[in-house]
Amino acid sequence: MAKRLPPLNPLRAFEATARHASLTKAAAELNVTHGAISHQIKALEQSLGVKLFERAGQRVKPTPHGAELLPAVSTAFDGIAAATQRMTRPASTGALSISCVPALLLLWMIPRLGSFTSQYPDIRLTLIPSNDAKDVRAPHIDVCVHYGDGSWTDCWMRKWSGLELFPVVSPTLINNRPIRTVRDLADHVFLHGDDGREWHTWLAAADALDLERGRRHHLGDARMATEAAVHGHGVALGDTVTASGLLARGLLVAPFSLSVPAVDDFYVVCRNEMRSAPIVQLFIGWLFAEKEQADRRADAPVAGRIGTRRKRPAPKVVGAKTAS
Repeated sequence: MAKRLPPLNPLRAFEATARHASLTKAAAELNVTHGAISHQIKALEQSLGVKLFERAGQRVKPTPHGAELLPAVSTAFDGIAAATQRMTRPASTGALSISCVPALLLLWMIPRLGSFTSQYPDIRLTLIPSNDAKDVRAPHIDVCVHYGDGSWTDCWMRKWSGLELFPVVSPTLINNRPIRTVRDLADHVFLHGDDGREWHTWLAAADALDLERGRRHHLGDARMATEAAVHGHGVALGDTVTASGLLARGLLVAPFSLSVPAVDDFYVVCRNEMRSAPIVQLFIGWLFAEKEQADRRADAPVAGRIGTRRKRPAPKVVGAKTAS
């Protein structure tokens, strides 16, 4: 005897409502009316003979019966979506859209794109400079390389890299206005890529919170702060990932050996149904392989740093966003 399954549309309405905890948001996602979602859920409840949702203020939440049904329904829909993606997305040809932290995209990924295009010449990339959490769910974006604490929900993610922060300055500026000790920073412009908490963390680790700082520029993100440092406008906080190429090419120098861990990390994130698409797997595999090679090359010490003792800051300053 064939297994008796509930009709598909009510199941879709149930899954979307449970995921959003809202009939209105489920209706918007499925492009139907609020009343249609309500009708489909009632039809499913009548078919199963149980109540699936209960009201919680302005939101709805699954009843125990709904909570029992939800994982199976979600897994089934994810499986269908993944199979569809595998069928419609070729392994090594077609278009791939990547949302990436602006500083990481400009200073790390773009210089290495030749490696990817030489391996996969028939994949057309769209690169979007962004660290917006909404990109993870955006249907036109396939993969995100974002900076955060790993709190994205209902998606696939994997930590790609941690990073450490340290002052960076252009060779021209440091030659004209030497930085021999931490105290010499008082004679320089501080370039901020955030609201100032990152510099506070580094100065605390250097026992220099009492340092009298003069002019400061707030550049909005790490990419612009780093660029300003390259052009000799002051001292910025670089990091072990995005500043590595600039240090190697001599466009920046790191005057101190002291570094502090950034609050968050870089993650590769994508929708569950996209993870199994072969073209996505190729890009993610390339991304991790490139990072591994870069780490091996970075084992050699960076020249031009003034020696100072290492000190790990404690506690970290929660909430600072470095590489956006």
